[in-house]
Amino acid sequence: MNDHNPPTSSDGSATQQAYRRLRQMIVTGKLRPGEKLKIEGLREKLNTGASPIREALSLLTSDKLVDRLDQRGFRTAEVSAQNFQEILLLRQTLEDLALRESIANATQQWEEDVVLSHHRMQRARDEDLEVFEDHHKAFHMTLLAQAPSPILLQFCSQLYDLNIRYRYLAGNALNYQRRDVADEHASILSAAINRDADTASERLLNHYNLTGAYLSGLLGKGSLI
Repeated sequence: MNDHNPPTSSDGSATQQAYRRLRQMIVTGKLRPGEKLKIEGLREKLNTGASPIREALSLLTSDKLVDRLDQRGFRTAEVSAQNFQEILLLRQTLEDLALRESIANATQQWEEDVVLSHHRMQRARDEDLEVFEDHHKAFHMTLLAQAPSPILLQFCSQLYDLNIRYRYLAGNALNYQRRDVADEHASILSAAINRDADTASERLLNHYNLTGAYLSGLLGKGSLI
């Protein structure tokens, strides 16, 4: 799960840095699905010690981004059509619940935060993909932020990362020429700040379904595996 509390050992900072960097490399596809993660090679890439890397890999196993191999170390988690469908279903189910809770507990400050996060995401559309995706996640998580359920929000954050990994693997194959994604985001925002939970949820789930259908098609063709 994301947002682990920093380890209390003196090595905690190095572990957290290794965790964040490895997580980014896996989510963005720089480390490919099923790739063996050798400690020595990662030490050179991250310029850190073996202990922080081992601890980081253990944290990433709980995020379902890394698999621990019995007596053989670690590898990045595999991808599959079945795995993607499970992630999509869980994400839709949990975010529907979280969004409804968030709107039910909406405040003026939350509304301002959601509008600001949407503005920042829109402004970042012409930036580097990773910069945009940081703001994209911030927008979606801010929509859910008023849900008084920390464990639920942690699961939503984890599922976002698992889902976004498939979008990075799609790379240039994932195009939105037939969709106005900016309009989809704006329509979700509008319903949310109008406290219309049913419409906001419907638009959010449709937003995920459209991307999900496209990625499922690529997985069916073996384009991501």
